[in-house]
Amino acid sequence: MEISKRSRVWIYQSNRPFSSQEEQHINEKLGAFLSQWEAHGNKLTAKATIYYNRFIVLMVDEELAGATGCSIDKSVNLMKQLEQELNISLFDRFNIAYRDASGVASCDRGEFEKLITEGKVTKGTIVFNNLVQTVDEFEQHWEVPFKLSWHEKLFGSLIPA
Repeated sequence: MEISKRSRVWIYQSNRPFSSQEEQHINEKLGAFLSQWEAHGNKLTAKATIYYNRFIVLMVDEELAGATGCSIDKSVNLMKQLEQELNISLFDRFNIAYRDASGVASCDRGEFEKLITEGKVTKGTIVFNNLVQTVDEFEQHWEVPFKLSWHEKLFGSLIPA
């Protein structure tokens, strides 16, 4: 399905990677949800993808019908249901994802600060900007070097000289 670059994006990051069985379960739930997702009786043109066994990305093309508060609430409720079913956390904004030698990792804010001061996270480390709001931003600015992200503003002073 083609989706506009201006489509809205919501990123839900898990506190741990999904198993293949969990990923299959999530995809089934997402498929069922998207097939009936509406806003005020209008079918939403939407897409959902799992990235790196850890991120659930919802995209809604609002050119035909826009997401509303009620329709967004329904997607949030689905994510909360997945949290319960899989014993994961998808709403922890202090869970920070980054790339390391083994792939995509995440940790809490305190551990991330420690990794910076130890030199394990540097200005060149790829971090995930889950604050992007459109498909275009997602494609251009989701995976970015630390030095070009909001992480720099918050944690940059911790980087050893």
